[in-house]
Amino acid sequence: MSRLARRSLLALPLLAALPARAQDAGFASFLEGVRGEARRAGVSNATLQRALTNIRHNDRIIELDRRQPEGTMAWETYRDRIVSQTRIDNGRRMAMENRPLLQSLEARFRVPGRVMLAIWGMESNYGQNTGGFGVVEALATLAYDGRRSSYFRGELISALRILEAGHIAPERMRGSWAGAMGQPQFMPTSFERLAVDADGDGRKDIWDSRADALGSIGNYLARNGWREEERWGREVLIPAGFDTRSANRDNIRPLREWARMGVVQMDGSPLPASDVPGAVLVPGSETGSLQAFVVYHNFNVIRRYNSPNFYALAVGMLSDRVA
Repeated sequence: MSRLARRSLLALPLLAALPARAQDAGFASFLEGVRGEARRAGVSNATLQRALTNIRHNDRIIELDRRQPEGTMAWETYRDRIVSQTRIDNGRRMAMENRPLLQSLEARFRVPGRVMLAIWGMESNYGQNTGGFGVVEALATLAYDGRRSSYFRGELISALRILEAGHIAPERMRGSWAGAMGQPQFMPTSFERLAVDADGDGRKDIWDSRADALGSIGNYLARNGWREEERWGREVLIPAGFDTRSANRDNIRPLREWARMGVVQMDGSPLPASDVPGAVLVPGSETGSLQAFVVYHNFNVIRRYNSPNFYALAVGMLSDRVA
């Protein structure tokens, strides 16, 4: 081997290290900018030192962000996976264990406890799966990445303000790779607007307090317009030949009109002769399933928590079965 070739081989490790070193330097510079912005937002140097020291650009988070599926699974697969008998049974057990708490939250927020339970079950399996990523590191990585940097930078500053307020210690601020936090999986800005201290200990602790987690879900729904006197929707039967192209969220008609079109309740009885507005959804129509629902205003309130139709339908079904 020539002397030039040997020198080239020896240089390879150094060349390979250059991009990583450049990224480290860039990330460190980015964090300096975050420190300045956070100070202007009222975050102390002590909090910044504790929250930002030793965090790194986490390549695993970028990998997970890039790997998000572009499409959705079939409705039947999603429904059976999410509204499983195990999740229903656990929800019923949680309803019994937390009955006094749920009753107090229902009285405060005018949202059914079974709906709070269903979202709790969907988001973190009733507090069991809250995410294993440090929220500050995850948000810093995503903010530095550039794909949605402005959004995640805002969430990062919000997370630092939450730490400054003393609601949680930095090492306990754990969540998903995308920065969704605690048992209800709130993003930091949602936490600042809608989390509550339901147990009265002076902190909004959605990580370790069931009362705060469930109360925050209830407040989220209440603040987004939950109507106490209405249900979310119901499963229905559609007649043969029903045009599923008319089944969408925007085609809102009074219940009595859907009844005239042949839509009936699951036991075959007529829909209420009511002027309550609703839309018919047939989520599995693309795969040939004609399971159908009529959904009301509160269905769209659930969608404010997480927007896909499948999610809101699953919350509604789970809440009914838990009840």
